[in-house]
Amino acid sequence: MEFTGFGEHAIDFYDGLVADNSKAYWDDHKHVYQRDVRAPMEALLAVLEPEFGKGKVFRPYRDVRFSKDKTPYKDHCGAVVELGRGGGAHYVSVGPEGLFVAGGSFAMASDQLARFRESVADDLRGPALEKLLAGLTRSGWELRGDKLKRAPRGVDPEHARIELLKHKRFYVAKVWPPDDVLHEPGCLDRVRDAWHQVTPLVDWCADHIGLTEVGFRR
Repeated sequence: MEFTGFGEHAIDFYDGLVADNSKAYWDDHKHVYQRDVRAPMEALLAVLEPEFGKGKVFRPYRDVRFSKDKTPYKDHCGAVVELGRGGGAHYVSVGPEGLFVAGGSFAMASDQLARFRESVADDLRGPALEKLLAGLTRSGWELRGDKLKRAPRGVDPEHARIELLKHKRFYVAKVWPPDDVLHEPGCLDRVRDAWHQVTPLVDWCADHIGLTEVGFRR
């Protein structure tokens, strides 16, 4: 399957959805989503599969069961190649902000979070992670993820890596605002090169966080 870039109207589709997140808008413009967003994203994953593994495109519908925000549709199209939830992932999405690429652990169950904090606190694994993150930051990546306001229970507030230890989600991200390349074959190179850059962090997550044995709870 060939990837030639996201369709001409991909960003316009999401700009419109942000303004009118309704079933009526979705039904009227679903063909644009399928042609300019979904199909190119599937093609992108297919081309990258030999290098990174099989990916999946997320559903466009929001889970509103436990949310105060009842808008029905996501304002972006995301896709992921992952070991398993929380265990290390390569991520890409397209939406109003343009092309978003990331890598890391996007959700951690309780056992994964415990292993993450143990590794960060360790005097060998922790500094190795700091060195890895410093290199990514110099290359234009931004460390993101939900954090606690205070030190986790049982963790010294003065720990040298306390800001890392506060993380509940842990990933790095890079964004390219909408431009011509988004709609051209060169978009593939952006994603491929970015995913190669974050692979060491994804591997770190796989090695030190791993798959959950207790599952996720809301």
